[in-house]
This record gives sequence, C-alpha cells and structure tokens, in this order.
Amino acid sequence: MQITEPRSLDPVTLSNQWVLNSLLGNALFGTLMINDPETGELTYTMAESFATDDGGATFELTLRPDLRFTDGTPLDAAAVKFNWDRIKDPAGGSASLQEASMVASTEVVDATRLAVRMTEPVPNFAEAIYGTSLNWIASPAALAAGRQQFDSHPVGAGPFTLSHWARGDAIELVKNPGYWDAPKPFLDAITLRTNADTTQRINTLISDGADLVIETNPASLTEAREAGFPTDTVPLHGGQTLTMNTRRPPFDDVRARRAVAAAIDLEAIDTGIYSGAGQVPKTLFGESSPFHTELPLPQPDRATAQRLFDELAAEGKPVSFTFTSGPTAEIRALAENVQAQLSAFANVEVAVVVTDITGVVELRRTNNFDMTTAAANFTDPEPALWSVFHRNSRRNMSGIDDAALNRALQDGRAGTTVEQRTDAYRRVQERLNALVPVIFQIRNEPSVVTRRNVGGVVQYGYGSLLPEELWVEN
Repeated sequence: MQITEPRSLDPVTLSNQWVLNSLLGNALFGTLMINDPETGELTYTMAESFATDDGGATFELTLRPDLRFTDGTPLDAAAVKFNWDRIKDPAGGSASLQEASMVASTEVVDATRLAVRMTEPVPNFAEAIYGTSLNWIASPAALAAGRQQFDSHPVGAGPFTLSHWARGDAIELVKNPGYWDAPKPFLDAITLRTNADTTQRINTLISDGADLVIETNPASLTEAREAGFPTDTVPLHGGQTLTMNTRRPPFDDVRARRAVAAAIDLEAIDTGIYSGAGQVPKTLFGESSPFHTELPLPQPDRATAQRLFDELAAEGKPVSFTFTSGPTAEIRALAENVQAQLSAFANVEVAVVVTDITGVVELRRTNNFDMTTAAANFTDPEPALWSVFHRNSRRNMSGIDDAALNRALQDGRAGTTVEQRTDAYRRVQERLNALVPVIFQIRNEPSVVTRRNVGGVVQYGYGSLLPEELWVEN
C-alpha cells in the first residue's frame, strides 16, 4: 500500500521518494545505482560506474552491456541521454528538474558510455541521480508514442511490467521474465493500492488487507512496532519544514521569522499530532552524519517571541499571515496547531487555508503563500541543502538570498574532503539559525512496515523500496 497515486507513469512526472511512487518507478524502470542509507556506500545496478577525474566537472556513466527494455529496444547510452534531456526540459514540469539542470550537456561515447559535462563541479552528483527520477530510464520508442499510450503500456527494463491500472483503485504489476538480474524478482506479481490516510493504512495491514505498507507517520509507526510488525526505516537528516516566504510581508522581516520560530513549541506539536512519537530535530544533522555538530537549531523562547511581536506592531507591522495547508488530515492538524499556539500571543494573527493537491502544486510553482509545509530531507547534504536554500535554485521556496549562506552552500557542494565540507556546512547551519527561513518541525522517517512473512526489504535514497528483493513466505 502506497501513500499517493501517480498522475502518469512517465518518469518525468514521478518522484523518487517514499511518499511519491518510488516503489512503482523502481518496479517499472529498475535503477542505475543505489546507496546504503546507513553508510552512504554506492552500489551500481544497471550502471557499472559513474566516474569523475576532475573533481566533478565531468563524469562518464558506463552501463552494463546488452541491457534491453521490455519492447526489445536497447537500454543504452542514447536512451539515458534521451531520458535525462526530457527531465531537464522545463516544459515537462519534472520534480527532478533542479537536479537535471546541473548537467550542462551529455554526449554518447558509445553504446554503454555517456559523457556528462556539469554546469559547475559537483563531486557528489551521484546523490542527485539515485535520489530522483534520473535513476529511471524508459524506452524512448515507447515515450515517443505519447503519454496516454505510455500510461497504458509503460516500457522500462525493471523487474516488473504493468498488467492493469484502474485509476483510483489498484496498479497491478507482473514479473518481467527478461529482467537483467535474474532470478530476481522473487515475486510473481504486486498489487499497489493508494491510501492517503495513515490510520487506514496501518489498520489495513493489521487486518490482513495488505502485506506491506509505506509509512512515515511516527504515531502509526509506533503502533505498528508495538503490534510486532517488522519495520525498516531510512535515517534522514534535516526534516519536514514550516517554510516562510521571505519575498513578502510579514516574513521579509527576519524579526517576524524569529518571533514565530521562538513562539512555536515543536514538542507540543509532536504530542498533539504524533502522540509524542516523532523526532523533533535538535540539530540539522543527526548523530550518524559525518557533518554532525552540537550546534542547536533555534529553540522556543516565549519572552523573545512576544518582544519581537510587540516591536513589529509598534512600527506598524503587526505579524499577520496565512498558513496554507495541504489536504491530508496530518498537515491540516499541523496548521491548526500552529494557529492555536500563536493565538496565545499578542500582535500576531494566523489564518489557515486548506487546498487540494492541485493547489499545492500551484503554490509551489508560483510561491504565492506566507507559510506552508515543505521538506529539506537528505542523507548527504548535497544537493538537497543547496536546492532548498541557494539563491539560484528553483526549489528555494522560502526565497532566502544571503551572500554568506550562498557561499557556504557553494563550498559544501565543491568540497572534496570531509574536513572541507564539515566547515562549509557548519557555516550553513550558522546562517540558517540567524536567518530562520524555515523551522525544522520533525525528522521524516521513511519506513516500510510488513507482515511477519514478508522479507527482502531493501531501501535506498529517500525511502525508495526495491521490489525485486521482496519475497513472501507462505
């Protein structure tokens, strides 16, 4: 059981994260490479290598020989170029456009080798591949038939093929007998169903209505663990954010952002929404990261919050804003909790507006919001932190633009040693604490919960489950 249903099966429209159809993308298209979220170690799958000898200015991608799509056409360097160029085209509206745009150009060297030239050196660009839809290569011939035809008959080289898609109900997948990594997959078929309600997902598992659930809600995960269901969680740093739009009032004034951050008790939100089961981030990097420091994230301080609210009001700028919430019950509860907490302070007003998923997409495209939820999740901080906070990033929802922050992010991107990058990311943390463009509200926990007879749970990236490894014991 998954959290959201795709709008299309075209890789351009899919996102490679636990919440956005990563299992489906892996099933249909396979992977070029994966990582171990615990160690960061890279493993090549359909690719054999992705190497640079000039500090990330250029790379060469080498594929396994003789890879074939299920329509019999070759999965070669030309096919990778075709797919990456489509993702890079702004007209496609891909969620992976930011990462694809790091590539200046690609050139087919031969059937298995693709030369990649970057817009600037990015030594850790592999993270941007396995964490996005760049990892999924579809048949150019099938894509050329148009999206409607492709949604009916998607063609990849993954471990499964589409048998039937009943929109709003189920996606039925069957084993690809020509999968390159035989004898995988171990399952003959997979049926994917979608449910956006965390309680219903876990209850479906408990009542034998599903063998496996993709989950991230801390309270539901705790319930599943206490009931004895095996749970596998990818450790991420950063987290879900309350993002403030620094382009317009009231959050174009750093004092308003600091006031709200000081006023909100994140532990109270955790208690109210997740029954105290969540991980409220104390530092930007968790202890398992090589870049972890004890530098704390901003903490609640009611006196400071009220002083800043009063100061702004005395200048004729009382803090008034709208929290735009997505459609899920969890996000609505979060918005209402923030509203209730801030109602205890003078000189601040909060309205809550709930929008559907189309409205959320439009909000992210136009940046027409005061406060909303977003995320800055990562295993390695590059490219995620640059994408969320650098002035040149399309994904910089807060609109923050600070010279010192930009320099630190650039240094973190270009660094080739742990020492160089640790120094850069300490400076990033210091500037984020001073500027407060976002509030890191809770650490996301991409998880897979299974029945006791299910095995072979392997995740990579941002909670991306590999279906070819799954097995069920009868």
